[in-house]
Amino acid sequence: MNYKHLRYFYAVAESLSIKEAARRLNLTPQTISGQLKMLEDELGEALFRKSGRGLELTEAGQVALEYCNEIFRLGDELQEVLHQGLDSRAEELRVGIVDALPKSIAQRILAPLLKDSGNMRLICREEQMTALLGELAVHRLDLVLADSPIPPGMNIRCFNHVLARSTIACFAAPQLIRDQPAFPQCLQDAPVLLPTDASSALRTNLLSWLQRQQIKVRIAGEFDDSALMKAFGSEGHGYFFAPQIVTAEICARYGVKVAGLIPELEQTVYGIVAERRMTHSAVRELTRTALEH
Repeated sequence: MNYKHLRYFYAVAESLSIKEAARRLNLTPQTISGQLKMLEDELGEALFRKSGRGLELTEAGQVALEYCNEIFRLGDELQEVLHQGLDSRAEELRVGIVDALPKSIAQRILAPLLKDSGNMRLICREEQMTALLGELAVHRLDLVLADSPIPPGMNIRCFNHVLARSTIACFAAPQLIRDQPAFPQCLQDAPVLLPTDASSALRTNLLSWLQRQQIKVRIAGEFDDSALMKAFGSEGHGYFFAPQIVTAEICARYGVKVAGLIPELEQTVYGIVAERRMTHSAVRELTRTALEH
């Protein structure tokens, strides 16, 4: 595959205009059209279709654009590394973190990798599970940290590795707990704060547990951001739940107390890795550690 063909395709994909791409590249529109035709013939797929007076990407074109972004990023990185010297190269670890996962747990898992490798660049992004798995599938991420394994039916060749487990604890501001019955009876008709996402393993398991205990609660707030949920909890707006292993951090940061523990419920943290990313040194170290749990 000709690298120049990809550059021409990328220029057209950015502007959705052959004429504009030709102007930017200082070429004739006929040259751009001819090079695009050669690329489409080689791939066996149309990359653009007409849309009004311009163009739009086909589904194949959208996939090609995602790969182009990665190819050109690696090309720029190669030039930078060779220019600065091979010893200066920083290995990147691109991690997607499911938004329902407590960030303090993600930090605990990832921090040792930075400590042990003085020449690694950690790139983290937060999103919902399905979006992150899509990024993993096209190799724009090396690893996804999630609170549940890959959902059934996902056509992605990935592996689930258990990285951590913890009992669930219930937290609340001191004024909310004061003069209340013992846990879990204190939750009866009480305000609780929950993760928003219905696919959150913690939310699903908590609601099932409350139903089994025949405890009715009032959902006072739902949050995408777990830190914001804890901030509301610290002001006495409701009970909230988090893994026991981060109890000290939560109590110190938010001034809350532990209302009780739920031994029947666990938070499990999974490291989801695409088959082709198993060779990454940091990913190998994480999965090796996972086998020791």
